[in-house]
Amino acid sequence: MMKKLLSACLLSSALLAGCGKSNEADVEGCEHLKEGPSASVNASASASGAPAVNNDHKRYDITLPAGSGGNTGSVSFAASEAIDYVFFLGADVPLKVTNASGQEVAFEASTKSSTQCTEIKGRYVAPLQVGTYTLTFGPATQGSVSLVIEEVAHDDAH
Repeated sequence: MMKKLLSACLLSSALLAGCGKSNEADVEGCEHLKEGPSASVNASASASGAPAVNNDHKRYDITLPAGSGGNTGSVSFAASEAIDYVFFLGADVPLKVTNASGQEVAFEASTKSSTQCTEIKGRYVAPLQVGTYTLTFGPATQGSVSLVIEEVAHDDAH
């Protein structure tokens, strides 16, 4: 049993530094993808005027507008802290995060699953500074995607 737990911890820590921090975020992401609460959002076709989503323990069910290359849409997210954020997706849809200047934010880690539940189809970790960001989904064949945003707490007391 200890070997299985250690293996799971090592796998999770490969995604984020700090085994417990990754697991906590995944548990929260799974819970909210499964149970909500939820809010419906219609993504905009461009970053301009994109509706806001938050890291407020809520699942956002985002409808993506149809485009010539597939369904693509944007929402905005205001990071209130300079910290790592985890973006959990309920569908395998490409995600791009850009800052207010239009520069793409590099993900620290990304994967298409979690050992915590099967609802997670995309898991992206991004180091964000305080400010507003645009989250762009697609192009995709899916017409919608569910999103949960969680903070990753950094505890240097190890």
